[in-house]
Amino acid sequence: MYTELRETATELAAVLWREHTVYRERGGGVVIRGEHVGRWISLAPTGGKDQARLRAGRLLDGGTTAPARSEIVVDLSVGTAELAAVCRRLLADVAAADTTPPRARTERPTRAGRAARNERRAKPARPRKSRHTGFGSWVVILCVAGIVGLWAYTQFGRYGY
Repeated sequence: MYTELRETATELAAVLWREHTVYRERGGGVVIRGEHVGRWISLAPTGGKDQARLRAGRLLDGGTTAPARSEIVVDLSVGTAELAAVCRRLLADVAAADTTPPRARTERPTRAGRAARNERRAKPARPRKSRHTGFGSWVVILCVAGIVGLWAYTQFGRYGY
């Protein structure tokens, strides 16, 4: 069933989006990611013969996937065009339910752009703190050691232990 899903997903991805990624998910299904549109489609096996559960959702910032917004069980014996029509309907439902605009692909800024951006929000440089034990910590340690020593002296010092 996985090979059939993989072949169907590859054909479907070519029809839906020019830029796409097809990969296997843990449950045995196949996911099609459209990074440029910020959406994903999943085909997962069901208990029925030649049937698949088709789910659609959006991609979050950072590349993670949001939970599916809509899903439907489809018959895989129909053609790729019919499956593409169902996928487009699901993607339209996802777009209608989504209040945020689709994630835009951004280019990494150049060094000059990053330097200019860093200059705009320049913060005063804080001195780097050392990871060694500070003076205040030593004072606390010595006080605790003195209290423990005083207690030991009062308990055992009188009797000559």
